[in-house]
Amino acid sequence: MRQKMSFLKNVFGSSDEEKPNNKMEWNLLTAMNQLDLIVSISEEKAVLIFKHSTRCSISRFALKQFENEFNLEEKIEPYFLDLLNYRDISNEIAFRFNVQHQSPQVLLIKNGVVVYDASHSDIVVEELKIYI
Repeated sequence: MRQKMSFLKNVFGSSDEEKPNNKMEWNLLTAMNQLDLIVSISEEKAVLIFKHSTRCSISRFALKQFENEFNLEEKIEPYFLDLLNYRDISNEIAFRFNVQHQSPQVLLIKNGVVVYDASHSDIVVEELKIYI
């Protein structure tokens, strides 16, 4: 079952200054077995994981900027990971995909492997287009 939501609206409230220009919908990454699903989906469509710390202002800024610029809904399936509540999943992502944990961090997965990995100010939506 897929859970979707506009993350900023539900976590940070719906005030106009917090709300991004678009209404990006995230698949929430909340269970370890979803990683197998992500690998499976990535065989047909690129999958993005955005790892976010809800207590970090840098992560919040990166998320808002990413959401405002994201326009690849038809080509990328986006998943959102709340690091504070699901650190065990983040650790498994680092192990399974052989990437160093960072926050904020974006991983793009195709055919079961990470093809793009960026963190902090290096997270750029335009760069994703190279890999899809």
